[in-house]
Amino acid sequence: MFENMNEQQAREKILAEVAEYCDKYHNTESYKDGDRIPYARRVYGSEEMVNLVDSSLEFWLTAGRYTDQFEKAFGEYLGVKFVSLVNSGSSANLGAFMALTSPLLKDRKINRGDEVITVAAGFPTTVAPVIQYGAVPVFVDVTIPQYNIDVSKLEAALSSKTKAVMIAHTLGNPFDLKAVRDFCDKNNLWLIEDNCDALGSKYTIDGEEKFTGTIGDIGTSSFYPPHHMTMGEGGAIYTNNPLLHKCIRSMRDWGRDCICPSGKDNFCGHRFDKQYGELPLGYDHKYVYSHFGYNLKATDLQAAVGCAQIVKFPSFVERRRHNFDRLKAGLSGLEDKLILPEAAENSRPSWFGFLITCKEGTDRNKVVKYIEDNKIQTRMLFAGNLTKHPCFDEMRATGEGYRIAGTLENTDRIMNDTFWVGVYPGMTDEMIDKMAQVIREAVDQ
Repeated sequence: MFENMNEQQAREKILAEVAEYCDKYHNTESYKDGDRIPYARRVYGSEEMVNLVDSSLEFWLTAGRYTDQFEKAFGEYLGVKFVSLVNSGSSANLGAFMALTSPLLKDRKINRGDEVITVAAGFPTTVAPVIQYGAVPVFVDVTIPQYNIDVSKLEAALSSKTKAVMIAHTLGNPFDLKAVRDFCDKNNLWLIEDNCDALGSKYTIDGEEKFTGTIGDIGTSSFYPPHHMTMGEGGAIYTNNPLLHKCIRSMRDWGRDCICPSGKDNFCGHRFDKQYGELPLGYDHKYVYSHFGYNLKATDLQAAVGCAQIVKFPSFVERRRHNFDRLKAGLSGLEDKLILPEAAENSRPSWFGFLITCKEGTDRNKVVKYIEDNKIQTRMLFAGNLTKHPCFDEMRATGEGYRIAGTLENTDRIMNDTFWVGVYPGMTDEMIDKMAQVIREAVDQ
């Protein structure tokens, strides 16, 4: 097959055939009435598959040239200085939070027993790093129909131990960034934006429209298949703060002090001539650890897929907005039975899903069962109320390890009455209209 070819020619032949294979055997099915409509699905083409195989032919496997390329392109898209690719959105949240526990932050370092304001109506990995470190999450209620933190309750959640706010933008809908950032600035608190469900969302603050994830101190993203773009698995941590970036990179890369890229030695030129901690003078800097870190890096194969996805990403965002608007129009007139979602003030969401809350007299369980029986996939708003889950059993029993500021009235309502359907960019108008039809039937049954 490769006779009379050099390596580059052989590679080009393989990649051309990969593109042909993808075009012939992938993305060949179109929606037919009666087909199942999932809440999310990968949207990809031959570019992603070609990049993936191209990376595999190099067999570098760990972070390499595609990782460098993705971090640069992603940073340029968001307008942030520093991006660290990691292996999942959960790892992104872990790395972001752990960076704030670094001794390099001095008196602003989060210590065990310090408090972090967050919400219970969300995904558990926004909160898990706080608990696992030994800090205390302080849960605040949310609003309906924005499904984000109720900023009027922030002051009541504040204590002398509060060090940070760590919350997600719910299903693409930004939380009130102006109020939250002002609260953090006033009280010298860190702000981590969990942007895993909101990549591409924009928020106007101080007269400037910015991407969510870039307004706080640190932002995080997820590239799991259902999310706004995918690498299969993967995530990113980003910041404009060079000190936080140093902490993030160290936490991501085993906790090491050295900044040498993988496969490179003595990048700084001082590998064997300095003294650290109580180590002997000249101890190999590649094995000096300034933090208790992890290996959270992604592979270059994942990054290769991301490099193709980021080029297409702006079109994904526009299609999500189109699908959301079409579905909302299709459900117009049901406001007596359903609460439909509303975008936050000063925002342009990149919608991850379409949240619906059933009003009194409309049974969510019956509605969801009808929708699922008609082959449309639904989801709850993740944990509903995280503090009600088995993972909190021990803490509930002792009354220690977390705190609730006020009540979680709306959070409990979401747990009981709310569900959502998808608006992913692979959905056609026909699929959106079918969902609207079935939801109408579900509430009228």
